[in-house]
Amino acid sequence: MSFTLARDNVKRGELARRSGCNLETIRYYEDIKLMPQPARTEAGHRLYSIDDQRRLRFILRSRELGFSIGEIRSLLSMVDSGDYTCGEIHALTHEHLKSVSKKIADLKKLQRTLKAISNDCAAGDEPDCPIVETLVAD
Repeated sequence: MSFTLARDNVKRGELARRSGCNLETIRYYEDIKLMPQPARTEAGHRLYSIDDQRRLRFILRSRELGFSIGEIRSLLSMVDSGDYTCGEIHALTHEHLKSVSKKIADLKKLQRTLKAISNDCAAGDEPDCPIVETLVAD
């Protein structure tokens, strides 16, 4: 094994440190087959290649952007096959954006509702609370 190859391949702990995620996250992505099983040393230590490291960054960044595991699996499938167009990636991303926009709208509605019921509450020492009454109302 050459010096360059040894330097480019890292063990799981180093991969976790470099990527900013924990060991269990990497293990989980391997278990659900988003990450391939890595090569192993003669001693059985996992070694992650540059491609493995790039793939993990792709997965982690996709999760940061709110893509589901299924969506990431679809993206990776397209990328892995090498048979995709920018338009196909855009379509999947656009669908995700529509989902995010709906969640934001739902959260804004939730925020308005919580503000309204909170404003009705005097936050005093009495046991009668309009927030509780709103939550138990039919």
